[in-house]
Amino acid sequence: MTSTLSVFTEAGSPARHLVCRGCGATFPLAAQHACYECFGPLEVGYDAAALAKVTRAEIEAGPKNIWRYAPLLPVGKDPAGRVTLDPGLTPLVKADVLGAELGFTAPLWVKDDSANPTHSFKDRVVSVALTAAKALGFTRYSCASTGNLANSVAAHAARAGVRSTVFIPADLEPGKVLMTAVYGGEVVAIEGSYDEVNRLCSELTETDEFEDTAFVNVNVRPFYAEGSKTLGYEVAEQLGWRIPAQVVIPMASGELLTKVDKAFSELVEIGLVPPTEWKVFGAQSAGCNPIATALHKGVDEIVPVKPTGIAKSLNIGDPAAGVYALESVRRTGGWMEYADDDEIRAGIQLLARTTGVFAETAGGVTTAVLQKLVQTGKLDPAAETVVFNTGDGLKTLDAVADRVGFTHRVKPSLKSAREAGLLG
Repeated sequence: MTSTLSVFTEAGSPARHLVCRGCGATFPLAAQHACYECFGPLEVGYDAAALAKVTRAEIEAGPKNIWRYAPLLPVGKDPAGRVTLDPGLTPLVKADVLGAELGFTAPLWVKDDSANPTHSFKDRVVSVALTAAKALGFTRYSCASTGNLANSVAAHAARAGVRSTVFIPADLEPGKVLMTAVYGGEVVAIEGSYDEVNRLCSELTETDEFEDTAFVNVNVRPFYAEGSKTLGYEVAEQLGWRIPAQVVIPMASGELLTKVDKAFSELVEIGLVPPTEWKVFGAQSAGCNPIATALHKGVDEIVPVKPTGIAKSLNIGDPAAGVYALESVRRTGGWMEYADDDEIRAGIQLLARTTGVFAETAGGVTTAVLQKLVQTGKLDPAAETVVFNTGDGLKTLDAVADRVGFTHRVKPSLKSAREAGLLG
């Protein structure tokens, strides 16, 4: 659960310790992800007084990437210590055509994180995790991944000149495998599900052979998770320092949803945005929907499932932060829904046709769920809403390959063009 590497501190960091989400026990800022008292998950605890000193002007004067929020993060104040591709400040797209089609009377936005360096939101979490890993003295970078995370870890390691070894399910989409392998690190395909890959990686962290290895979503997970908050910070800043009334977020482990919610809460607490209320909505694939199923049943226990379906980036059958995602959604008065494979494919096309954003299957899930939430009356189309697209459709081309293509095929002549109906 912890590394033999030393605890770190960074000048100017507001982080003070790791704190258990379950029992509240605190631990030093080290490579540790589980509580020694109750085995609950750990997250970073901050000095409230230090956070309260952060101003909008300080953030706005920062770099045009996630590190403008370094005063709110556990690491990264010193640019020389960062391991990063400088992700962030991705487009917040006004989705007027999509909104009109779905019956919105309030603004609808798409936060398009496919614009990050490796084309997914994972660049945010990896940059923060590996910056912490560097401070802790790790000399190899790794992860368990459903694809996007492996892309990002391999790319970050290549830029930093550090060895990488990433672990993925053997049946991953070819585009994601190639995009990881091209960076030159080790890519280990496991004949099993993501949950089995993750279990193996947890075991590897306890071996002597991997004691020098930072698994971004295992032994340095508390720092990794904090990178997701930058999505929430950015949305608020891009909206003129205010929080939208509703957000719709895809769920795999559930961590992204909880951290966006946490980011909004922090911004209110330290006075960077006006006091406000918001609702958080979660989106899952019907082939892997244990968090949404628990919400629909009105229970707290999340029963693990064996994932199926095309939305492989969301295929975590035993979601580590699922119970906390339930808490966020219930506390804010939101809801969760799920979409089947046909709905996911239609969601990808709907988003592309109305916004010009080509999403991977996770974005198809979120768009399909948005549509379903409006149709069932769970989400208010008269309230400003932000939908999160977390990855690029070029990574999952197979999802729509048999649904789109040529609309016409003609010979290079006016006659042929006229016969095809192109001239009216």
